[in-house]
Formats: sequence, structure tokens, C-alpha cells
Amino acid sequence: GKNHIHVHEQTTYCLEGEFQFIIGEEIKIIRAGDTVYIPSMIDHGCVLKSSYGRLLDVFTPQREDFL
Repeated sequence: GKNHIHVHEQTTYCLEGEFQFIIGEEIKIIRAGDTVYIPSMIDHGCVLKSSYGRLLDVFTPQREDFL
């Protein structure tokens, strides 16, 4: 999706599919079983590169806006 910034640290685990993450100036491709870490206040976004995919996101501190 569209690049964005938030105060939360984010760890994303790829459950299925393939995704391209842009984290700051770095581009990472992740597939099922891979994990990516995004520090606080770093511009980032991702795009699904396969026909289907699922991600599991973990944020700290807790994202109250996602509850």
C-alpha cells in the first residue's frame, strides 16, 4: 500500500504469498515464513507481488486505532 510513517515499531510475518516492502531506502522481498522489522518513524509500505497473500503484523506500543 501507500508509504506511511507511524510511531509504532512493526514486525510483519508473511503467512502466504510474496510481498515487496520498501523500508526507508531499502527494498525487501518476503515470502511465506519470512519476517520483516520496521523501526518507529521510518517511511515504509508494501505491495503484494503474488496473486494472493496474508501478513501478520505486530506493533509496539499497541495500535489503539486497530482495536
